[in-house]
Amino acid sequence: MDCIAQWIDYKETGAFSALVSDYVQGADTLRPFYKHPVSLDGLKDAIKEREAFPTDRATLVQTLREQYRSLPPAEALHRNLELLERPTTFVITTAHQPNIFTGHLYFIYKILHAIRLAKEAKTALPDYDFVPVYFMGSEDADLDELGHIYAGGETLTWATDQTGAVGRMSPKGLDTLVHRLEGEFGGLPHGAEMASLIREAYLRHDTIQAATLYMVHALFADYGLVVLIPDDAALKRLFLPLFRRELAEGFSHTAVSGTIARLEEHYKVQAAGRDLNLFYLKDNLRNRIVREGDGYRVVDTDLTFTVSAMNAELEAHPERFSPNVILRGVFQEWVLPGIAFIGGGGELAYWLELKEVFAEAGVPYPVLVLRNSFLLVKQAVADKAARLDLPLPCWFAPEPELVNALVRRDSTHPLSLTEEIDTLRALYDRLSTLAGAVDVTLQPHVGALGSRALEGLHVLEKKLLKAEKQHFDDQRRQIHTIKGTLFPKGGLQERVENFMPYYAEYGRDLIEVLYQHSLGLEAKFCLLTIP
Repeated sequence: MDCIAQWIDYKETGAFSALVSDYVQGADTLRPFYKHPVSLDGLKDAIKEREAFPTDRATLVQTLREQYRSLPPAEALHRNLELLERPTTFVITTAHQPNIFTGHLYFIYKILHAIRLAKEAKTALPDYDFVPVYFMGSEDADLDELGHIYAGGETLTWATDQTGAVGRMSPKGLDTLVHRLEGEFGGLPHGAEMASLIREAYLRHDTIQAATLYMVHALFADYGLVVLIPDDAALKRLFLPLFRRELAEGFSHTAVSGTIARLEEHYKVQAAGRDLNLFYLKDNLRNRIVREGDGYRVVDTDLTFTVSAMNAELEAHPERFSPNVILRGVFQEWVLPGIAFIGGGGELAYWLELKEVFAEAGVPYPVLVLRNSFLLVKQAVADKAARLDLPLPCWFAPEPELVNALVRRDSTHPLSLTEEIDTLRALYDRLSTLAGAVDVTLQPHVGALGSRALEGLHVLEKKLLKAEKQHFDDQRRQIHTIKGTLFPKGGLQERVENFMPYYAEYGRDLIEVLYQHSLGLEAKFCLLTIP
């Protein structure tokens, strides 16, 4: 599959926060908030720390084998499960909730990034092995975020009244959306393959997390990707020491509070945390645990526990306890021998709050890697942009700026009054000097006259541009159409669109192309022109 790739700095897009830009550029303001640089040396340092931490690999691999028991075998996956049993194998992790039908495009990108970085790490550090892992955020209860996709120019929403952890939900009701996607995209070159995949995933599995595991396995098992569903009693039992400590002390809140205060001096904070950063997870509920009197209460329920009853519940049913955003990363790195975590801008923002939480927990803090970003540009759209002589990086600018730039460039009339404005400014500077020589109190009056005159020229300049735009209606319409195609709903394509229509059109070739153009440790935004 032929394609053309162009990489630009994240800052050039104007689509990322100051925190993300500063992190990528290694700004001093962020250096106290992470442990290792995003470099080969950073990976080496992370390996040294991880080697000193006792990971229960036997329980991890046993759990993974059980989760994969009913899935089709894949040699690369089987090999990586065996490698995970060895103390010289480490994990490159990415995490995401089980959005229906894979959610947004960036879900695909972050998984491929983990696969690519694992390969590059092995090449650079041949004495070790590296396994890419997708850590499924299956305990997330935000159905409003996870239960819809944007495809074919519209939002498709799963109609269900289920509550609690989305991963535990039944896919019941998703058949409507499966048939909708099949009907709309089934006629494309790989539409039948796409339809078969989503039918098998969502119509033949009992839970969303099982459906997501099947789908991700089908797409990435041949690359050796390992998927871990952390909603598991055996894995939660490994975390009992920190569950107990959090219930007794609320240690994570104490650890994160000071970091948040320092981070807020420069940036917007992503996650505030709670006095207790745990949820109670049972059946169709996932609600916060709070202290109440001498015991605990589960918010928005009638459930209360004494201290002894809560400890007994924890011992008997560790799977009923779920870490929130402040403790989830610690749990992830507790059960996985991780050395690097790949996340988007929002994820990095809250991970930068967690360094002291990891330190208090005694868990190695991984290298934080900003996930890869892509803008997929179909060749027909790229050709239209080229005919307007507006290179692809230009299209991150707001639509009015694009129109103004084109009109100023292509107009046969002078639309800029810069020279006249400079001349007028010089004139009033001279007048101010002359007036000041007579009476210094006249200078403010001359300054006011000059300001009004200059404002008049600025207004005239805007009116000239506005009038000239009327002669560029065709180009304006083209810009509007291209901008809407590249940036659906006014946002980054990767944060809006779903992968299934692309899969139906390009099949697995697109996955391979994205993999080949995924960077490892280098942070760049990729503009990828595809057929």
